[in-house]
Amino acid sequence: MAFKVMERGVHKIPTSKWEEFLELEKRYDALESQWAFPPKRRYRPMFAGPPQPHTTVYMREREWESLAAMEAAYSKAMASPEWQALQNELELMDEGLYSELFWCMP
Repeated sequence: MAFKVMERGVHKIPTSKWEEFLELEKRYDALESQWAFPPKRRYRPMFAGPPQPHTTVYMREREWESLAAMEAAYSKAMASPEWQALQNELELMDEGLYSELFWCMP
């Protein structure tokens, strides 16, 4: 039995890089749509823990039909020079990315 998987990523982006980050996200979306990535749901906090001056927290999540589907899509993405270039750009601006995977319970 294949379980759905929810992928969540939380980014800490310098406020000065916010517009640049949003443009980068659009470029990711265009590439990822080629490899059957599900659409992202995007969140910004209304209220969060300790203040982080000059930093914007951004959370994205998406639901995959199965772990195998996620692995197949990421394998294609990671083989792409364009996707790798976006990853390099993101690494230069992201001050604290962490990712989580959840099994979606029936």
